[in-house]
Amino acid sequence: MYLAVRKVELLPSYQLLLTFANEEQRIFDMKPYLGKGIFSQLQSESVFNSVRVSFDTIEWSNGADLDPEFLYAESIPYKEFAKEMA
Repeated sequence: MYLAVRKVELLPSYQLLLTFANEEQRIFDMKPYLGKGIFSQLQSESVFNSVRVSFDTIEWSNGADLDPEFLYAESIPYKEFAKEMA
């Protein structure tokens, strides 16, 4: 199943709220990836905050991007996230 990212919103603590083409919202936590390669540059708040939708996925101003299938597989449904935060 291929799901394109349609919207990205910044959340605290290097988390992203992603809306996929099927209208499902999921939370992706970038913290585990911040020390790896080009993603280490995302530790800069200004670079991290530059995230945007590009084609069917997300991309940052430094050129870093992630596959939408990876984003979907490694994220959690927003409903689960909201329950954990309650």
